[in-house]
Amino acid sequence: MADAPTVRVVSYNIHGQRDDRRALVEVVRGLAPDILLVQEGPRRLRWRAKCADLANRCRLVYAAGGLPALGNVALVGLGTRVLESWCLRYPLTPGRHLRGAVFARCRVRGVEFLVAGTHLATDPVERPGQARLLREALDGQAGPVVLAGDLNEGPDGSSWRTLAEGYVDLGEALTFPAAAPRSRIDAVLAGPGVRVVGHRVLDTPLARRASDHLPVVADLVIEG
Repeated sequence: MADAPTVRVVSYNIHGQRDDRRALVEVVRGLAPDILLVQEGPRRLRWRAKCADLANRCRLVYAAGGLPALGNVALVGLGTRVLESWCLRYPLTPGRHLRGAVFARCRVRGVEFLVAGTHLATDPVERPGQARLLREALDGQAGPVVLAGDLNEGPDGSSWRTLAEGYVDLGEALTFPAAAPRSRIDAVLAGPGVRVVGHRVLDTPLARRASDHLPVVADLVIEG
């Protein structure tokens, strides 16, 4: 498997594009992901046009998400084929934000796998139920899975543990807040059939200007 194709998946909370947008685009272009899973992407008025604009500026293509996934968006490179996509909405807790997840079954350089992106609640009471619903949705899928997102808690949290069970947890670098990282709340988790060949959190002056989160970068081999 030494010459197996490598797939790059990036998870990135872009803070609603409220920071340095030029820096954001430059960061994403520099990473050149095959699949970019965005949190806090467009989800309101003219969300389709805004998703398309974000993708175009990053030299990617809109694949799924936006309003239907409550700001979770999947963007892909030109070499990535999206075979199917769908969204999940978690139950609304009165007085809280409605949240969800985006799913895309992709084929990249001849290998097929499922990616999922999510942004869990900040409320520690609400969050575990969302994690259970997402894990149930993933456990019902065939083939290799890569899960990414802003989990709003660290690896010692029950929601993180629910999602990471049986998966490979990539890295230990801090991701939030970008200006002076002190927490690891952003994750890429690789399911069975996915081999990790490289992973890192991009912590550069440019990335610190682009968003309040740092992006998580995973280079993976899909072994089936």
